[in-house]
Amino acid sequence: MTSPLSGRLPDFPWDTIAGAKARAAAHPDGLCDLSVGTPVDPVPPAAQRALAEAAPDWAGYPTVWGTPTLRAAIRAYLEGRWSSVPLTDANVLPVVGTKELVALLPLQLGVGPGRTVVIPTTAYPTYEVGARIAGAEVLATDDPAAAAAANPALIWINSPANPHGAILDADALRAWVAAARSCGAVLASDECYGEFGWDAEPVSVLDPAINGGSLDGLLAAFSLSKRSNLAGYRAGFVAGDAAVVGELLAVRKHSGLMVPGPVQAVMEAMLADDAHVQEQRERYLARRAVLAPALEASGFRIDDSEGSLYLWATRGEDCRATVDWLAERGILAAPGDFYGEAGREHVRIALTASDERIAAAASRLLG
Repeated sequence: MTSPLSGRLPDFPWDTIAGAKARAAAHPDGLCDLSVGTPVDPVPPAAQRALAEAAPDWAGYPTVWGTPTLRAAIRAYLEGRWSSVPLTDANVLPVVGTKELVALLPLQLGVGPGRTVVIPTTAYPTYEVGARIAGAEVLATDDPAAAAAANPALIWINSPANPHGAILDADALRAWVAAARSCGAVLASDECYGEFGWDAEPVSVLDPAINGGSLDGLLAAFSLSKRSNLAGYRAGFVAGDAAVVGELLAVRKHSGLMVPGPVQAVMEAMLADDAHVQEQRERYLARRAVLAPALEASGFRIDDSEGSLYLWATRGEDCRATVDWLAERGILAAPGDFYGEAGREHVRIALTASDERIAAAASRLLG
């Protein structure tokens, strides 16, 4: 009998804070769960209308490549919002939420045993999970030169980053593009939090100022989960090198990885609308303005956190001790060691709770 695939994978990290969650939930005024990045705000009305209007027309199967109108909407969004080089349909592909893309990208690109996947030192855990599913080696580094020296097949970067919210500037992005091209690696840039830059403006690897006018070897991943409060719809897309996108399309056709037809219609509507994104930005900025000062007043230091939907906070101690300290106050945070050893003295605190729960957490910190 072959070894189970699950044996290659790390323990599911959220299972390790069950005790802290139980303690926090026992607080007399209830749990303030700031540990997850799940949106709690309403699905935009335009998305709800688009879903209802499209539903009767989708008795048949959608295509993996998406409708022509969806591909056009993706191209228009990327060229208009992210100053992408001109795109054709061959450069874009919808995906069933970007987590499945991250988890399956090495496998779908044929990156297997004996090859290396580079991930950031403090990183979304699914980058490593994807490499392990494919049987590839993992190298965690934030140094483009060190990454290139390892001769990897795939390099992941993330800006604005989960968990710590750092934003890579144009020079850093150009260095990663050059490093990947020097060793023939695919550079996959996770830009799912791009709409949420607070202290710096995010830049896309699709921008000719970064890539020299060529998408060779580049992929960029985007999601509507946070941007449009559509996490439950599983709506994302990837764009970049037509040859790499074409390889993904071919593999995904065999796998049946299709975004549901009505969801494709919702994606079209949301990508064409900026007003709901600005409204959501203002919500998160208001929560940040409440929570960040409360953390600092109670002895935390906030590092990075230039963008994304989290505060990367430390009390200068092991993250598990900080999780316990917060749990005693009815607040649940994600320990930094979820994201690699480099995060061991930090916790990730999400802005994705309701205004009322954010205010309650701030009150408890200040009390």
